[in-house]
Amino acid sequence: MMFCALLLQCLTLVSLNVENLFDCEHDTLKNDLEWLPDGGNHWNKKRYWKKVNHLAQEVIACGETEEGWELPDLVALCEVENDTVMRDLTRRSPLRNARYEYVMTDSPDPRGIDVALMYSPFSFSLIESRSFDVKPLKDMHAPRDILFVKGRLLRGDTLCVFVVHAPSRTGGERATRNHRLIVAQRLCELVDSVRLASPQTLFMIAGDFNDTTDSPSLLVLQSHGLHDVSMNAKGKHGAKGTYRYRGEWGSLDHIFVSDNLMKCLSDCQVFDAPFLLEKDEKYGGMKPHRTYLGPRYVGGYSDHLPLLARFCLGNR
Repeated sequence: MMFCALLLQCLTLVSLNVENLFDCEHDTLKNDLEWLPDGGNHWNKKRYWKKVNHLAQEVIACGETEEGWELPDLVALCEVENDTVMRDLTRRSPLRNARYEYVMTDSPDPRGIDVALMYSPFSFSLIESRSFDVKPLKDMHAPRDILFVKGRLLRGDTLCVFVVHAPSRTGGERATRNHRLIVAQRLCELVDSVRLASPQTLFMIAGDFNDTTDSPSLLVLQSHGLHDVSMNAKGKHGAKGTYRYRGEWGSLDHIFVSDNLMKCLSDCQVFDAPFLLEKDEKYGGMKPHRTYLGPRYVGGYSDHLPLLARFCLGNR
């Protein structure tokens, strides 16, 4: 954590879908068989630890700025399987000396993937964390829980962070549109309830929404006074979004903030360091260097690039 002035606190948030961070052990209550050594992906300890170390490298690299280097204060993660992988990432990887703490959900997702928030206890003091479920529609699996984290910043401000991983577009965008819409509506309910009790609270909502900025689910959030600070985020090395599909860049990942935090925004960008990219042999240009391409092991980082937002509190 660094100070711009005596009462000015700078805060960095990273949001990243890590692309299936599974351990190699079977959870009998979940459909994780493809992520076992004898499963379809031939997932093993060597590949697992390479993935963990890659993600640690990625988070550390996100701390580089023109002024120097500082570890991110908050890191919102999607597609983490369980407490084991989060413990390995924070305690047994190159991140171990950063002393990150974490909280996460334990959702009814059939595959067992959840969301988590890593936070630096040097800049964010945890007050409480909770998981909130989303009531599914009749034609869908139970959505992943929403993670709610409340803490206090060094300046004394109260910050609430929601981490979300909305339902996918499998089956078609239009057919699954309402699946993501109910998640957005649930988020608005939660934000409104906190606002009612404490109007001065700062809000961040981060994660993989599986929707673009003009989608109905994200328009609902914007109508509730939440600002998509990642709307026009681009990378410094050619990325025009966090995700590339059939040669087209787009952003399914977003960071929303409240009015009072929007005024403190310094910048928001896609973090597209060269080591996170590889050549797109089929469509040309560059694309995220992912772990798997279908069933083929590629050995990269993730199919998503991180979003990186910086705020300087005190500019309100």
